[in-house]
Amino acid sequence: MTRSGNILLWMILLIGGCRSNQMVDTLPFFNRPDFTPEWIDPNSSAYDSIHRIPPFRFLDQDSNWVTEQTVDGKIYVADFFFTTCPGICPKMTKCFKVLQDSISLMNHVELVSFSVMPWIDTVNKLKKYGEENGVNPAKWHLLTGDKSIIYSLGRSSFFADNNKLTDSTTFLHTDKMYLIDKSQQIRGVYNATNMDDISRVLTDIKALK
Repeated sequence: MTRSGNILLWMILLIGGCRSNQMVDTLPFFNRPDFTPEWIDPNSSAYDSIHRIPPFRFLDQDSNWVTEQTVDGKIYVADFFFTTCPGICPKMTKCFKVLQDSISLMNHVELVSFSVMPWIDTVNKLKKYGEENGVNPAKWHLLTGDKSIIYSLGRSSFFADNNKLTDSTTFLHTDKMYLIDKSQQIRGVYNATNMDDISRVLTDIKALK
């Protein structure tokens, strides 16, 4: 084969390889607490066992029940916070407000914040906090409920534990936010206090669309 023929063959193989890679989701899946990204082909046997967020049921700031059905068929970004937090939570809330405004016209995208101090963050407390911070309840759910259920969901499903503690009653807090796809799968993990990561999650939301 001539040199030009070899080059042509190489280009064909390269283009074919690119097209093949496009069949795999552009965003990874996160199936383990160490947040190792995994790109899994839909045709792989591993695809059916990808980690998913299980069913949940909590009250939001408007006294509405929010469940997995509320976000069924939607993309959502989740985090864990509490209204009296003096440290990272104000930064997280500020970043989430920017994110909320950026997705205002995206009907398929919502935000979900789980309180890690539900014994203090009552519905009324969340309502007041939302009003003070420009939270739009149509786009951003502030959730409260049973502590043990929230903590179990945070640790077992979102892998949300900065201290890697095994005691289920120990205070849970993290600066992470999680991108969840329409199938309840974790597709991105970011720093919820970082504006650069807000840009990243917006880019990834568009990729999931």
